[in-house]
Amino acid sequence: MTDQEQQLTAAGNEMSASFLAAKKRSDETLAKLEANPSKFTMLTGDRPTGRLHLGHYFGSIRERVAMQERGVNTNIIIADYQVITDRDTTEHIQDNVLNLVLDYMAAGIDPKKTMIFTHSAVPAENQLMLPFLSLVTEAELHRNPTVKSEMEASGHALTGLLLTYPVHQACDILFCKANVVPIGKDNLPHVEITRTIARRFNERYAKKHPVFPEPAAILSEAPEIPGLDGRKMSKSYGNSIMLGATAEETAKLIKKSPTDSERKITFDPIARPQVSALLTTAGLVTGRDPKEIAEEIGEAGAGALKAYVIESVNEFLAPHRERRAELAKDMDYVRDVLHDGNQRANAIAEETLEQVREAMGMKY
Repeated sequence: MTDQEQQLTAAGNEMSASFLAAKKRSDETLAKLEANPSKFTMLTGDRPTGRLHLGHYFGSIRERVAMQERGVNTNIIIADYQVITDRDTTEHIQDNVLNLVLDYMAAGIDPKKTMIFTHSAVPAENQLMLPFLSLVTEAELHRNPTVKSEMEASGHALTGLLLTYPVHQACDILFCKANVVPIGKDNLPHVEITRTIARRFNERYAKKHPVFPEPAAILSEAPEIPGLDGRKMSKSYGNSIMLGATAEETAKLIKKSPTDSERKITFDPIARPQVSALLTTAGLVTGRDPKEIAEEIGEAGAGALKAYVIESVNEFLAPHRERRAELAKDMDYVRDVLHDGNQRANAIAEETLEQVREAMGMKY
């Protein structure tokens, strides 16, 4: 085995051990959360780069609502500053932000129970970046897989903001003392670096009276939701069913989705990704097994499959669309929700920043 192969094997073993430790911590944390939800503070969020789709709903929003209803102290950040990590414009950002709030509330997020706020409106939260940056090395930032993949996907030169993206996320999590962060496996490195920053800050400046908890990742069991063309569901691919789309827009999108030349409908994600993507979507919104749906449609072909998916998705989204349309009649209320969330977040962030300055001996 060459030196390079040995290094790759060692790195793979290290990642595997790290994941197993995180999974064990996730399971233990979830058990404690179920027993005593009020002791937990959760932080999640989205970048306002477009509208939310079914992938977002099944991947995260549904779980946020469940956490909220369990009695967890839930917080959602709309990460508007993170839009400019890899984009040159903020042209539609206001519209995107307000539409996120609409979709959150239509999906069951209650602003009386969950704080919804934006990066740009909470200066004290962003000021935590300065001390936090001193706690990580450049090499640690370059190793973060999200930084690497985002840079490759954007085609841009690596900006300072994208390089420090994991530290900014640590600010999001730690300013409100969040101790749980529900994520998919791919985002685990972000929580790991947040834990490192919390630990290093406490060790360096606050040994006797730790300021920050070391948050645990709650690893999501949400399935990978393919887009209508079999690829990953993504706004940029145009293969997503938006939560706020009309029934007609949804029908048009599903009718246009590609299938294959085989008439009989079968569920085979490897050999038939496009047909299987439609079956997966139908299965999620109906709660049925995609294989069972495939057997039911059988020789009726792609036309019958698409008709079934259209009917199932539109039936599933009808209550969401109805609530959304009702909320959209009063956009002043939607803005008030955001302003109230920003006000609450500012109060929390300023208190945390005071604790940080005191721990660092920077209160004069």
